[in-house]
Amino acid sequence: MQEVKLTVSYDDYEDGIRMETLIRELAAKPEAGSLESLIIGDWGQAYENSPEEFMGALIELAPSFPSLKKLFIGDMGFEECEVSWIIQTDLTPLLVVFPELKSFTVKGSSGLSLEPIEHAKLEELIIICGGLPKSVLASIARAKLPELRKLELYLGVDNYGFDGSLQDVLPLLEQGLFPKLVYLGLKDSEIQDEIAKAAAEAPILDQLEILDLSEGTLSDEGSEALLASDKIKELKHLNLSYHYMTDEMLIRWKRSGISVDVSEQQQSDEDDWRYPSLTE
Repeated sequence: MQEVKLTVSYDDYEDGIRMETLIRELAAKPEAGSLESLIIGDWGQAYENSPEEFMGALIELAPSFPSLKKLFIGDMGFEECEVSWIIQTDLTPLLVVFPELKSFTVKGSSGLSLEPIEHAKLEELIIICGGLPKSVLASIARAKLPELRKLELYLGVDNYGFDGSLQDVLPLLEQGLFPKLVYLGLKDSEIQDEIAKAAAEAPILDQLEILDLSEGTLSDEGSEALLASDKIKELKHLNLSYHYMTDEMLIRWKRSGISVDVSEQQQSDEDDWRYPSLTE
């Protein structure tokens, strides 16, 4: 797969280089027609500037990238911009102008909007953030993505954008919302126990191969419900890595016969505060 990543460093931005220019330069190259994966990294001071600075160019030049199958908006490390500081925008038009997309990944949720979400061929939707707004969760629950096979959502914490509750997550646990979905990730959550208990007997498990509840605050409370579920036993794999389960619970998982990842055991602090893996 031919892949290109475009990045504007802090120094580049100070020197007047802009992401729009990089996109136009890429579109003018002969290999643009065969490009399958485009990764947009730091577009320059992403804590102040949104993708609006280059969205127009990307939409205008979409016909220059007819083979594009994978698009990632916001691939940057914390040294470039903390995930909760990344300013996003309404990215819905990108799903319209790239009809051949199979994978769409977004990092950062501040100002993020996806409404309505419709795509005939999208197989993978990933949103990485420190807190996912309930408005985006609602948009996903209304989405029309008949080919979606993987949905991976970082739910995060209320201090960094998660303004919802379990009720906002429950619609994603209904069977048939995405008929071909086999991987569901509801991860990095401060309410991971609540989600685990709801997911343990959720209708969607009948169609899933992998359930990913990793990187959150899962404790023995949520784990008990998962262990007791016959539906969980039918999964090909369960990802519970980065968790707050006790040693005793880990032994029970290892004896369960279930394919499960229980690595990265965490310890709560003296006041029993537990933190998801990715927040700020």
